Amino acid sequence: MVAQAIVEDAKKQSEAKKREAILEAKDEVYRLRQEADRDIKERRSEVLRLERRLLQKDETLDKKIEQLERRDDQLSRKEADLSKLKERAEELVQKQRSELERVAGLTHEEARTLLLSNIEQEIRHEASLMIREVESEAREEADKRAREIITIAIQRCAADHSAETTVSVVELPNDEMKGRIIGREGRNIRALETLTGVDLIIDDTPEAVVLSGFDPVRREVARIALERLIADGRIHPARIEEVVEKAQKEVEQRIREEGERAVFDVGLHSLNGELVKLLGRLRYRTSYGQNVLKHSLEVAHLAGAMAAELGVDIHVAKRAGLLHDIGKALDHEVEGPHVAIGADMAKKYREHPAVVHAIAAHHGDVDPQSIEAMLVAAADAISAARPGARRESLENYIKRLQKLEEIGSSFDGVDKVYAIQAGREIRIVVKPERIDDLAAMRVARDISKRIENELEYPGQIKVTVIRETRAVELAK
Repeated sequence: MVAQAIVEDAKKQSEAKKREAILEAKDEVYRLRQEADRDIKERRSEVLRLERRLLQKDETLDKKIEQLERRDDQLSRKEADLSKLKERAEELVQKQRSELERVAGLTHEEARTLLLSNIEQEIRHEASLMIREVESEAREEADKRAREIITIAIQRCAADHSAETTVSVVELPNDEMKGRIIGREGRNIRALETLTGVDLIIDDTPEAVVLSGFDPVRREVARIALERLIADGRIHPARIEEVVEKAQKEVEQRIREEGERAVFDVGLHSLNGELVKLLGRLRYRTSYGQNVLKHSLEVAHLAGAMAAELGVDIHVAKRAGLLHDIGKALDHEVEGPHVAIGADMAKKYREHPAVVHAIAAHHGDVDPQSIEAMLVAAADAISAARPGARRESLENYIKRLQKLEEIGSSFDGVDKVYAIQAGREIRIVVKPERIDDLAAMRVARDISKRIENELEYPGQIKVTVIRETRAVELAK
């Protein structure tokens, strides 16, 4: 019985353990199934995400393909339009050529042959002239010494009465500074001459550099710039350009101050600012060797004094006397006589009609209609007739230099023009984007021809065309 009980008890325990094992197995199966389901869900969601990305990429690719197809269609249409335009242009060129051939009565080849023939004849003519000049120099060798003596005599005579208006002297701390001013291969002196339009004469004169130029404003700019460069010690093209720009601004300020001082000296008020600046520019302008600003002040005082004696309008007389030569500040920029230019400027800046009339009538171009106009004309004649006030030869010299610059500026593509070496050389700076090297040679030749036809001058004039290209970038 005991054994049976033990067996029964063992069976019960084995059954219990079996049930526990079955439950544990079921729990494990359930856990594994849950993990499998979770893993399946994650994989399914990943697959769905990848499918969505693939669909989006497919849509994007479809859109890009559509855009490329549209762009290809546009390019095809543009290419067709360009082909049509090209054909049309070729038709127009052919039609124009045919019309030119019809009008000229020459074919394209005939016109080309004729043009080359004319150019060849002209070059042969110039070569013949050069040969004739060389032969003439050889035959006239006996007279060479006489010409040199005459030239030296003329230069010495001209120096006394033109030096003060065409030459400035800059003192140097030592003669070593001359080499620094010239620079390596002459780049510094060349940059300074190009930027200012003034000729620098560096010779054996101890501790001095001579600035030569007919335009006093340019010469003053060059003098100030050179003095500052010498004081600073840094002399190179970039620094020269910077200092010249500052000197130009300083001279402009001085011009305004000179104009304001002249207005104050005469006792006038409410003069337009532009007229004040033009008055200041007269400080650097001479007429027949006479300083125009001093002449204008003298005319204003004379006209005012005579007006006071006669009992007429002193204010109008002084104002017209001060402004009567205002056109000379612009006569090298604006076409026409200085009388008409001055009257137009006075009218533009709303001067009184009586003042405008007196300016227009002071040389008799217009019949004077008022006593003030007569007084201004008389005061102008008195100031000009003062002994030693004017020198005719210097004025003609200045006019010839101005005419040289006008001829150079009249050509298309010219940027700057400077007459230097007392009118024996003219330098033309052209715009490199509009004038190439061959065109520069053609411009020099055309300018020399025009100078020969329009001017009378002793000796010969050298025409130099400068074509300079600069590349500038900023490092930020």
